[in-house]
Amino acid sequence: MKKIKIFTDGACSGNPGPGGWGAILKHNDHSKRISGYSPKTTNNQMELTAVIKALEKLKESCDIEIYSDSKYVIQGMSAWIFSWKKRGWKNSKKETVKNMDLWKKLDKLSNKHNVKWNWVKGHDGHPENEECDKLARSEIEKR
Repeated sequence: MKKIKIFTDGACSGNPGPGGWGAILKHNDHSKRISGYSPKTTNNQMELTAVIKALEKLKESCDIEIYSDSKYVIQGMSAWIFSWKKRGWKNSKKETVKNMDLWKKLDKLSNKHNVKWNWVKGHDGHPENEECDKLARSEIEKR
């Protein structure tokens, strides 16, 4: 199985407001940068979208390490999602999980792979995280 590292970040100007996302996919010496924009979104939606869009680029099952500065994404996929699914996509307050459509999409995509979820501190000098932040913010700025 290919070993892939994926770095992601999302950004939003206002919350909700215009947003952007960025991701870097690395395999051996190769890397690919992708980014995108949404006119009215939230920061959490952009964080989720960055991971979704990166996983959509993969054409086969892979061993993946995902790095994000979003505790929402990392905890959601490594802890919370199991309870949400058992409760029919309800949170601990018995409310429908926010961004359920994105969580379901991310769950389906990640289940095709062997994924390790890694949290990195944002804006702390992590090179790929900083670059993903620039990709996301540049999508907002060019509109």
